[in-house]
Amino acid sequence: MSITDQKQPNKPSLKEICFQAVRKYFTTLGKEAILDLPSPLIKDLLFHLTVCQLDELQPALNLKGMSTYPAWAFFLEDLLGPNRLFDFQTEEKAKHEVMRMLFILILYGFQNNFTVKNMANLNTPSFLWAAAKCIKHFSILTACEPLKKLTTEQQPVLDLLEKGITRVSVYTLDLSKIAQIGLYVLHRLLDHGEAKEIIVYYSCPTALAWIINGRGSPYVHSTQTQNTKGSSSSPAASTSACESGCRTAGEQGGEVPPCKRPKLDCASEGVHKAGETKYTIDPQALCEAFAPCDSRSAAACPRGQIECLEVTQCQPEGLEVINSALPTWFCLRSLTLHSQSTFKYTDVLSLVRALKQLSESSSSCLTELNISVLPYTELIGMLLDARPSLVSLHVEIHTMLWMPHVTAPVFAEPDTSELPLQRLTVKLTEFQTDLHFITSVLRRSPHLSSLHIAGLRLSGDVSQSQLLSVLSVSNQRLKSLNLEDMNLADCLPDILHLLRNSILEELNLNDCRLLETWTNKEESLLQLVSALTTVPTLHTLGLAQNRLAKNVYVLTELFSGSSPSSLKKLNISSNFIQPTDLLHFAKRLKKHHPPHRLTLDLRKNPGDRDPDMWMAALKKLRPFCFLMVEGWISTDTMADHISNM
Repeated sequence: MSITDQKQPNKPSLKEICFQAVRKYFTTLGKEAILDLPSPLIKDLLFHLTVCQLDELQPALNLKGMSTYPAWAFFLEDLLGPNRLFDFQTEEKAKHEVMRMLFILILYGFQNNFTVKNMANLNTPSFLWAAAKCIKHFSILTACEPLKKLTTEQQPVLDLLEKGITRVSVYTLDLSKIAQIGLYVLHRLLDHGEAKEIIVYYSCPTALAWIINGRGSPYVHSTQTQNTKGSSSSPAASTSACESGCRTAGEQGGEVPPCKRPKLDCASEGVHKAGETKYTIDPQALCEAFAPCDSRSAAACPRGQIECLEVTQCQPEGLEVINSALPTWFCLRSLTLHSQSTFKYTDVLSLVRALKQLSESSSSCLTELNISVLPYTELIGMLLDARPSLVSLHVEIHTMLWMPHVTAPVFAEPDTSELPLQRLTVKLTEFQTDLHFITSVLRRSPHLSSLHIAGLRLSGDVSQSQLLSVLSVSNQRLKSLNLEDMNLADCLPDILHLLRNSILEELNLNDCRLLETWTNKEESLLQLVSALTTVPTLHTLGLAQNRLAKNVYVLTELFSGSSPSSLKKLNISSNFIQPTDLLHFAKRLKKHHPPHRLTLDLRKNPGDRDPDMWMAALKKLRPFCFLMVEGWISTDTMADHISNM
């Protein structure tokens, strides 16, 4: 082979040269010229355009019945890497995620392979403008200079963000710094803008109090008001005063006569050099400092409401701030609290009291609560009794042997009335769980449509079948059931009974040791498959980490017979499926085509045992499956061991 022939594969084809020319002269050619191209050619062209060009073409392409989703998914894969999975099933969701990620990267000056390759097309005002029109989620990071640009030469972009952003992530806010640009941007988005959801990635109680105050609750404890009013002009002193006020309010725990909330004026003035603008933490003053000519500064600033709050790394001081505001936070719909360590029992009791006070108001609308990590399972019932109107509850529980035993606090007897709960997630890290605390909640929740339980460990004389029996009787409206990391090896009859007359749309039995004690694994798995085909609503099935191995071919029976399953997604990852097993599965599935294109998750299976046979199996599956695969290294004995566990 000549040197010329060796280089030939690297030369772009004539089609690719034309695509590059279209990208370069897109404005000159105009959209109409591109839209007049044959549809197959347009579909190939989309992958060669810039994100701005793709965004500009999308509305016209949609009118022609063409989706840009494949191109946005291609950009996402390029941004995240080939082994990163994403779950953005619609065109708009995929587009939003691409624009959101790129907007943050470009605004804050971060780089990855994608931005380096496309910097000429991304580092432009036109890109920031196009992205700002699309995104709904904005992040406030520590860097001040990029945020300053939003108040100067990129002011139109901030105006656009103000109209479109609905969720804000805050990574840091420093109330003691002179340049409080982050506070101003947050104020614009939350108070002047449309944002009503906020994620706080730190637990500074002072900054958390600044975010919460005046945006959700119409009242504040008098002790907090007195402390904030008595703030010093020194940043350190004012910060301490504000923090002290928040802590005092949280420590009281009981009811305090409410008073009208004043305009937030704690930590009012920052130290400044001669000739520099003096910034204050009062939102009105922030507007006057950063936008002195703006018409908004002529009138009093509005105070936006926070309807959804998520706090990660929530420390006790931060929880006190939230608890002090919670009893009158009537507009709050969703509250998420995460702690890297287990919450103290007394801190959770304070939250229970605050929820109970909130429940006494008919105008409150909190329906979603996510909290981790709780120390005891019985707190689930206490939270539900304190806030019986919850529709969604997500808790994680971490109880270790060294944790002291506690007795229930002096509250009323546990309520047994019906709950409106529709979504429940309980993730457990316990040596042994008292099943009663979970089944009692399930019996009270006949409207439950989604249930996720993970890590349930029971004593030797108690079987998981009791849980399944309760589900069969009390929770017949379940549409999504996810049981994970528990032993269901002896529960096949109960699983089959649960599936009868089921309306499940999603069933995940991941890491449930299903085949572990089955004498005839093939026959028992066939019974399970037969029962699954009787659930006409089922579209998602997860059987990861169940040691299916060579028995995986039995699952093809889902699509055989006169009434094949309407399954659209099947997860059989981490099942030690070897190339010969997958090829057998592929040949049988080819005979019994799924009625819909099947999303098939094959990750973490040892395909490299025979790469050629593995690729041959994948080739047979691709015509009717969307495959989720990733590399596997069989020489990694730990990975091999985990797959067999």
